[in-house]
Amino acid sequence: MQLNSKILITGSTGMVGGALVRLLQKDYPNLLTPNHQELDLRDQAKVIAYFEKHQPEYVFHLAAIVGGIHANNTYPAKFIYDNTQMHCNVIEASYRYKVKKLLFPGSACTYPKLAPQPIAEKYFLDGLIEPTNIAYAAAKINGIVMCQAYTKEHNLNVVIPMPTNAYGVGDNFNPEASHVIPALMKRFHEAKKNNLSEVVLWGSGKPLREFIYVDDFAGALVFLMQNYNSPEIINLSTMQEISIYNLANEIAEIVRYTGKINLDPTKPDGAPRKCLDSTKLFALGWKPKISLKEGLERMHQFHFEGTLA
Repeated sequence: MQLNSKILITGSTGMVGGALVRLLQKDYPNLLTPNHQELDLRDQAKVIAYFEKHQPEYVFHLAAIVGGIHANNTYPAKFIYDNTQMHCNVIEASYRYKVKKLLFPGSACTYPKLAPQPIAEKYFLDGLIEPTNIAYAAAKINGIVMCQAYTKEHNLNVVIPMPTNAYGVGDNFNPEASHVIPALMKRFHEAKKNNLSEVVLWGSGKPLREFIYVDDFAGALVFLMQNYNSPEIINLSTMQEISIYNLANEIAEIVRYTGKINLDPTKPDGAPRKCLDSTKLFALGWKPKISLKEGLERMHQFHFEGTLA
């Protein structure tokens, strides 16, 4: 990307999109950041008209309907329809208007539930997906295959990072749609505020996950846009695992909640382990800078203590 390049960021009001805007606006003055009211990405005619008018040269397609296990189970039709509509329109418009490079992130949930760990890129489409994520994962799989198909048939230049779970400033704390970190942070905060003696954690607490702070995530996207030239997916993670139970304790400590943490094993766990093998990305010269503890502290300070992270 050149400093004067026109760069379109869809989903710029979301957590990752917002971090990317903060990072790029320091050096790149020609950012295109339409919100949903300005551009409904599900409407092909509007997307085509937008590309024709603004002629973006680089596209980060970050807009998506996302959520945790509850949201995935409750709104599967919305997850698969909206996300598929959006990326179909953006990919087609990127081809029609000769975008120099399109970045479309996949998701770790598209890997098989029982894939060998840590999960290498070669295990994509090599087994059954975790059922609680199937609608969202199906949309992401369609987008990945579509990007690669447009590269093969139309020579569209694409980058497909496969990210692990992101968290941080700008996260979604809505209990109907939030992922595990904001959901737990809000629950512990409210439990402390209301002097509750215990917080119940869904599942066994044993599943292992890794998390990437949103600023590291945004930095990796820019790094890949500038340094990676292949339609083959590339994992984007920290390779630092933690159990859900230990994560809950980390968050409780940061929030300064001192009550008990009890488990409800009748609730679903999701995949037992999900660690991505990011040696390919690390070998290119990128590595995360922000530890989980530091990221959680920044997030808590910003959202619950009113200080800038």
